[in-house]
Amino acid sequence: MRPAFSKNIAGMSGNMIREILKLTQQPEVISFAGGMPPVDAFPVDALREISEMVFDKYKGGIFQYGTSEGFLPLREFIVTWMAEKGVKTELDEVLITSGAQQGIDLMAKAFLNSGDGVVIEKPTYLAAIQIFSLYGAEFVYGDADEQGFVPQSLRRAAGEKNCKLLYLVSNFQNPTGITLAGERRQELADLLSELEMVLIEDDPYGDLRYSGDNIKPVKSYDRENRAVYLGSFSKIISPGLRVGFAVGPKEIVGKLVVGKQLSDVHTSNLTQAIIYEFCAQGLIKPHIESLKLHYRKKCDLMLELMSVHFPPTATWARPEGGLFIWVQLPEGTVATELFKEAIKEKVVFIPGGSFFAGGGGANTLRLNFSNATEGQIEEGIIRLGKVMNKFMA
Repeated sequence: MRPAFSKNIAGMSGNMIREILKLTQQPEVISFAGGMPPVDAFPVDALREISEMVFDKYKGGIFQYGTSEGFLPLREFIVTWMAEKGVKTELDEVLITSGAQQGIDLMAKAFLNSGDGVVIEKPTYLAAIQIFSLYGAEFVYGDADEQGFVPQSLRRAAGEKNCKLLYLVSNFQNPTGITLAGERRQELADLLSELEMVLIEDDPYGDLRYSGDNIKPVKSYDRENRAVYLGSFSKIISPGLRVGFAVGPKEIVGKLVVGKQLSDVHTSNLTQAIIYEFCAQGLIKPHIESLKLHYRKKCDLMLELMSVHFPPTATWARPEGGLFIWVQLPEGTVATELFKEAIKEKVVFIPGGSFFAGGGGANTLRLNFSNATEGQIEEGIIRLGKVMNKFMA
């Protein structure tokens, strides 16, 4: 049988990161690949108690269909939480999603016709590239430097195609770890109105800052209501519960609701209630502070070991937060070939080319420091350093 797949899906391959993660099921493999929290970071005891309380408090109703917009108390909490981030929003501007990634999909579904342009950074989040590609998007690349996306490059990029959307990971970008500078955010928000574009501000890591000052979202400067902010509880409570959210103009959120009704009807009531009660009981902020201490220590350890064991021709920057360290190797080095050698030594990472739509980045790689134990970080960086020095000799 030769199934007649659609043109959009026929040419798509699986997510490389997901494929690499299959290798990590082998207990002897040390993984710096996936952007996952470690199991010991989950507030298991608190979630167990809250789950039991949710059963008692909401009874059988929690197992019934819910509204597509999401669990009302959780949406009300998000209105308050966003205000603390500098974003004033209303209840009907908040949609609960099944993870922040669903928000990207719903935005693509709502806006993109085949051939429409999407402005992205190069590199950027792999799943976003795949989602936009599935809807037939044409990619246009803005400029970026050590301070993130260059706002004025949006003017040039937007003129190349029928660009409707700009997609950015504003804090501790995946994969580079770079944060969009605060002084650029106002300028970017102003340009959105001038160019009649909509921003997807993807911010799953923004609460995980280890140094420097917090920066308000681009959405906080969005006076013309042309930005949709995507948040997630995956990196700060649990990815397995699959709860994220979108905050944006009523007109856009209304279309996202329609798209969600056609996808999964609504996000799980049970997991939404668990997330809400965790937050409502005041547990979310101290838990985030605990995570920050935990991850900062791991990040510092990995950076220190890299400086000792990696070849001097490898370069990287210290991220101010998030989960990733971006490594650049000399031009001509092919990280996918390095990856093959690293597998032999039972250590894995993500070759950076996966994050470049249209090619590029062959000499780059992404390391995750959150998931491995400190012992695994030490042993894994030693192994990877040996492989890199031998490979690049």
